[in-house]
Amino acid sequence: MPNIQTYRSIFISDVHLGSKGAQAEAVLAFLQKNLSQTYYLVGDIVDFWQLANQWYWPQSHSDVVQFLLERGRNGARLIYLPGNHDDALRITSLNQTYGAVEVVDQIVHVGVDGARYLVIHGDQFDVVVKKARWLAFVGDWLYNFALFLNFHINIVRKIFGKPYWSFSAWAKRQVKLAVNKMGSFEEKLSEAAKKEGSQGVICGHIHFAAITQHGDFCYMNCGDWVESCTAIVEHEDGRFEILKWK
Repeated sequence: MPNIQTYRSIFISDVHLGSKGAQAEAVLAFLQKNLSQTYYLVGDIVDFWQLANQWYWPQSHSDVVQFLLERGRNGARLIYLPGNHDDALRITSLNQTYGAVEVVDQIVHVGVDGARYLVIHGDQFDVVVKKARWLAFVGDWLYNFALFLNFHINIVRKIFGKPYWSFSAWAKRQVKLAVNKMGSFEEKLSEAAKKEGSQGVICGHIHFAAITQHGDFCYMNCGDWVESCTAIVEHEDGRFEILKWK
């Protein structure tokens, strides 16, 4: 397969396999073109919330799982850090290893230069998920409804010659910004990582990819594979980069 890139580590989160919003084909294409010996699956890889409401699991979702398992059989390390949508794994599988898949709540990744990065999904620091779980479920339903509206909105935009615009991404971004401001998600997560002696944090959860330097501390977010189709990669020389798959 031509044009394959290899990295020291790949961090991917919020794939939401099992939901109709998951862009499984894009995930698979990305993974096939970008290889690593260490994969951090930073939560919400499988959406148990959606599967509990309605079973949805097309072949493309199985293809993503099978590709990752095949990488594991070929010697790659797969580290699965459950999020809020796959939090059942925190009850049934935490600190267990299944073949090449290690299930942990959090882990420290050591960079090329020896810097320590706390890797965690991040929902543990989301004020809504922690203190108003019912509101998180409502928000999830509204987000999926917004994905449905995307289709109709963009039919109209196409008629008038306008480019694709994601209402659901815009709406979720506004909500997440409000929640982040009220709950200080990034700040609390960064402070927790600092207390554990880390020089950075790599997370997911809020569906917004970012690499932000705060003095000598680095905050990184993987983004998602419902709207933005982004991942964090670590180059062999230690550089971190956001890759956006188109």
